[in-house]
Amino acid sequence: MRVLVLGGTRFVGRVFVEEALAQGHRVTTFNRGRTGKAVPGAEVVRGDRENGSDLLSLVQGREWDWVVDTSGYVPQVVGNAARLLSDRAGAYVFLSTISVYPGWPAEPVDEDSAVYDCPPDAAGTAEDEANWSAAQYGAFKAGCERAVQEAFEGPVTVLRPGVILGPQENVGRLTWWLRRIAQDGRVLAPGQPAKQIQPVDIRDLTAFTLRCLQRGTTGVFNVTAPRGHATFGEMLEACRTVTGSQAEFAWVDDAFLVEHGVRQWTEIPLWRTPRGTWEVGAAAAAAAGLTCRPIAATVRDTYLWLTETNGPLAYGRQAHHGLSLQREHELLEAWDRC
Repeated sequence: MRVLVLGGTRFVGRVFVEEALAQGHRVTTFNRGRTGKAVPGAEVVRGDRENGSDLLSLVQGREWDWVVDTSGYVPQVVGNAARLLSDRAGAYVFLSTISVYPGWPAEPVDEDSAVYDCPPDAAGTAEDEANWSAAQYGAFKAGCERAVQEAFEGPVTVLRPGVILGPQENVGRLTWWLRRIAQDGRVLAPGQPAKQIQPVDIRDLTAFTLRCLQRGTTGVFNVTAPRGHATFGEMLEACRTVTGSQAEFAWVDDAFLVEHGVRQWTEIPLWRTPRGTWEVGAAAAAAAGLTCRPIAATVRDTYLWLTETNGPLAYGRQAHHGLSLQREHELLEAWDRC
């Protein structure tokens, strides 16, 4: 098939392009070329989706069977592109997020949960995305979903991933844990080792996206691993195994970490106390063909990628993830005194 990927140079977009090419599809990528290198084998069209002239140049003389939008953040901008592509492409997949649910992570959610009420023509610029609050990010993504559904005249599939891990991760979550545990010593581990987690491997998300396109599956799907798929302890044990580390895990109570002002989700990556964090209903995606590999495989392959490439390209969010060794030491000393 002929596939247009809006984005396609880093993490989600890049892995999708690589897999689509590996399956024999013809892929065009449309992006500014600022945050990553082009995937060999793809047709590369440089341009800014916020620029109408660039969009017109993209569609001139081209048609596609599928559009996969991995880089849409501003509803008005997303809608403009979807409208222009309506008579140039057969189906559209929009990569959204579970952050569209205002109730998450405070409470469990599924596809029937309320989403933010954001107009499909809300304006802004993607340059500001890194500075948005979680609520603004989620609201704009909800507006983007509406923009695609209203503007694109063909079949539309909306995917709402939760936490995405795996090779080429550039946010700094699993990659931080791997690097920290590889340093050995006493490692602060948050909460309880039996805490359930639901990250989805980027390759499983990619496979599901292609499956939806190939089978003509439409609708809205949360894309996470199923409840009970893995635990925090299993993830950290897998990190210790693949790195050959002698690290000792010190499991510290949630209440202690909250009391000491540890920033959830960032200062300790993937740690969050609200009850809905890892209670995302994804049964619809499983019924539509989503399968999830074991967390140990995700950890292993991410570490192999890290050691082969020396890690991801610099990305703004990485600086916000992870405890400093000094901060970790201070917290563990305080914990030992309890």
